[in-house]
Amino acid sequence: MAKAVFKAREFTVKAKGSKEFVSEEMVRAKLFAARKKKEVESMSVFAAIIKPEKSGTEEQITPTDQVENGVEHEVVAIYDNAGIPSFMHRFRKVTNKELFGGSDKVHPAFIVGGKEYDSIYISVYPNCEINGKPYSLPYQKPWTNITNDEAAEVCFSKGEGWHMMTRAEWGLLANLSLRDGTLPHGNTNYGKYHADSEEKGESIEGSGKTKTGSGPTTWTHNHKVTGVHDLCGNVWEMVRGLRIRNGVLEATKNNDAAMDIDLTLEGDCWEAIRDDEGKIIRISVDDENICITTDLEIEQDYTGTRWSDVQVNCNSEQLKELALFAGEPDAYCYMDCTDGEYLPICGGGWSDASNAGVFYVDLGNPRSYSSADIGFRSAYYGKLDN
Repeated sequence: MAKAVFKAREFTVKAKGSKEFVSEEMVRAKLFAARKKKEVESMSVFAAIIKPEKSGTEEQITPTDQVENGVEHEVVAIYDNAGIPSFMHRFRKVTNKELFGGSDKVHPAFIVGGKEYDSIYISVYPNCEINGKPYSLPYQKPWTNITNDEAAEVCFSKGEGWHMMTRAEWGLLANLSLRDGTLPHGNTNYGKYHADSEEKGESIEGSGKTKTGSGPTTWTHNHKVTGVHDLCGNVWEMVRGLRIRNGVLEATKNNDAAMDIDLTLEGDCWEAIRDDEGKIIRISVDDENICITTDLEIEQDYTGTRWSDVQVNCNSEQLKELALFAGEPDAYCYMDCTDGEYLPICGGGWSDASNAGVFYVDLGNPRSYSSADIGFRSAYYGKLDN
């Protein structure tokens, strides 16, 4: 059994037993600490990295900070309707001007159903599965082999305000990383970062994937221990609220994809993405070249290329908001503008090397598609109980 000791600014946990037992006890300790306060400086607890070389070892975990009244933290624990917390990163409302030099309008990630929110919350980790619901927890196997619609459904099942991460929210994180010079590294080469093999995570046996949050701080959106992990590489991530249909780029209004609205194939909540003059934006693919254009006549094909080679023939703040531009010139962009509907996966996978990145987007899969290499993460909006 684990033993917990609380001191003025220290929380120490000891657990003795097999590797599996110790790992389970560390998770329980983290959840117990979270229950003592709705908010926890959880990244210090995330140091519960259980790496014993053999069974019967003892690990001691000492977080760096203790929660104090009136102190705000970037990372909070939010409980769902099953009473289980997820570690979430709080993002404060920001304008496009502050984010990427755009207009004074609030970034759409903070506008849901026409209402502005001061904060939104994004899973610190790609989500794992507990009793059919998704959770943001460290050192877990990402939940994969699930379709976009199924992932959205299980996120909504967590209760009011919970949803699958949207493209507006992904765009927020990508733009923050670009602005701050902290574009995330990640597992892009079988458990390691392709450009520096010293950057590595804890591998999942039998695959090139790594456990959630097991990499260094450079694998987060802000290169800090409190950052959002694994946006680059490891498993691809599905997002809600973006698609190509018959060559037209479509999204939802602001961050309305965070609500349980009709985003089926024929759903009436899709809107064409537009340029700054209000013209509809389409994708044209010709001779393995991608062009983002407002032309009515397009070439319908599919291909992938680096963002540096994508031709953009329009000015669109909305494209910037959604991180559909060459923020990472070497990151890959795949588009299918043939007849049909294609939903996004983002970030790249564990073997994508320099193609991977937070700006990597693949808009080439039907909504029925699932894979062992594609996961997702939940997000949350709404007022939290103190």
